[in-house]
Amino acid sequence: MKKSLPFSQLFAIGLMLLSMFLGAGNIIFAPKLGQLAGSSTWVAMTGFLITGVGLVLLAIISLAIAGGKVELLAGLVSKRFSIIYSVLLFLTLGPIYVVPRTTSVVYEVSIAPLLSGMNVNSGLILFVFSAIFIVLTVWLSMNPGKFVDRLGKIITPIFGVLLVILIGKSFLTPMGVIQAPQVPYLEGVFLQGFVQGYYTMDVLAAFVFGGIFIKAIADKGITEKKDVSATFVKAGIITIIGLAIIQLSMAWIGATSVQAIGMGENGGEILAQSARYLFGNIGLLMIATVVFLTGITTNIACLSSVAEYFERVFPKFTYKQWIYILAFGSLVITNFGLAKILELASPILLLLYPISIALIVLSFTHKWFRGYQPVYAGTIIGVGFVAILDAVKEAGIAVDFINQTFAFIPLFGNGAGWIITGLIGAIGGVIYSKIKVAPERSLPVKG
Repeated sequence: MKKSLPFSQLFAIGLMLLSMFLGAGNIIFAPKLGQLAGSSTWVAMTGFLITGVGLVLLAIISLAIAGGKVELLAGLVSKRFSIIYSVLLFLTLGPIYVVPRTTSVVYEVSIAPLLSGMNVNSGLILFVFSAIFIVLTVWLSMNPGKFVDRLGKIITPIFGVLLVILIGKSFLTPMGVIQAPQVPYLEGVFLQGFVQGYYTMDVLAAFVFGGIFIKAIADKGITEKKDVSATFVKAGIITIIGLAIIQLSMAWIGATSVQAIGMGENGGEILAQSARYLFGNIGLLMIATVVFLTGITTNIACLSSVAEYFERVFPKFTYKQWIYILAFGSLVITNFGLAKILELASPILLLLYPISIALIVLSFTHKWFRGYQPVYAGTIIGVGFVAILDAVKEAGIAVDFINQTFAFIPLFGNGAGWIITGLIGAIGGVIYSKIKVAPERSLPVKG
C-alpha cells in the first residue's frame, strides 16, 4: 500500500484533473473578458482567477478533508440535505446541464460554422453529431481506471500542445495593441471579473470529480483516507497552476485581438477568428480540435463522476448501466438546443453555487465552531433561502415582487444577499448550539 506517488505520476494525475476542469465552455470566458476589459484586463483577471481558479483549490481541499465524497461534506448539515443537494448537484453537472451544454458548444464551434449558407437540416445534423459525440464519451468512460492514461497522458498533451502553439504565436506576433475598456468594465472592474470566474462552474465540478479521482488513484495503490486527501490536494495545486496560466493566456489573446478581428460576440468566436488571423484556415482546424478535445474530456469526467455517484448511492444499477441511462438523458436534452439548455439550467446554478461556497467556508472554519450541526444547518438555511429567491427570479417568476419585498437584505440586488443571511444563520446556529449543548464533531479526514 503506497502513501505517496512519484512526481511523474502525480503530474500525470494533475494533468488528468486539468483536462477534466478545462472544458470547452471554460476557455471562452477569458477571451471575451480580455476584449471588453482592455487595459484593465489584469485587474479583471485578478477577480476572475479568485473565483475561477482560487475557489477551485479551496473546493478540492474542502472535499479532501471530507473524505473525497461530497455527500460526506453535505452530510454534516443533515442526511436528508446531503441526498437532495448531492443528487441535484450531480444531475446538473451531468445530464441536465454540463454534458448537453458542452456537446452543444462543441457543435456550435466545430460544426455549425461549416453549415452556414448551406441548405441543410441543422436539427438533424445536431442530432447526428451529438449522438456520435456522446457515444464516444460513453466508450471512453467505461473504464475509470484508465483515466490517467487516457486523459492525463494522451488527450491533455494533444490539446495542450495546440494551445501552446496558439498562445506562443499570439505573444511572438501580437495581433494589436490593447484597447481602452468597454462596458461593463468601465467601473467595478475587479467585481466584474470576479463574477465571470463564478460562471466557469469549476467549484461545482470539483465536488463532482472527487469520487472518480479516488478510483483513479486507488489503481495507483493509494487507498488510505489521509494519503488520498494529500494526493488530491497536491494534484489540485498542479491543476490550478495550469488553469491560471491558460486563463491568463486566453485573456491576453482577447485583449490584443480587437484591432485585428474587431469585437466578437462571444469567446468562441474570438478564439476562432484569432486562430484564423494567426495561422490562416489551419488555425480554425486547430481551435476546432482544441474545443473538441476539451469538450470530450469534460463530458467523460462529468458522465463518469455522476455514474460513479449514482452507482454508490443507488446500487440497483451498475456503473455501466448508469452511464447508458445518463448518456441517453444527456442526448435528449442536448437536442433542445444551446439556448434552451442555458435557460433551463441557470436557476439551478444560482441555487447550487451559493450553497456550495457556504459548504467550503464551513469546512475551513469547522474547528472554530467545533463542528456543531446547528451551525451547518443554520448557515445553509440562511444561504438557501436567498439562493432560492434568486433562482426563482432567474426563472422569470414574480421578479418585481421578490425584488421589492426583499430589497432590505444587504447586497440582495447584486445577487449576493445570501452572504448576509448565511452569516445570520451561522450566528443563530452557534447560539442554539450553546443553549442546547450540541455535540462537537470532527471532519472525516484529520491532519
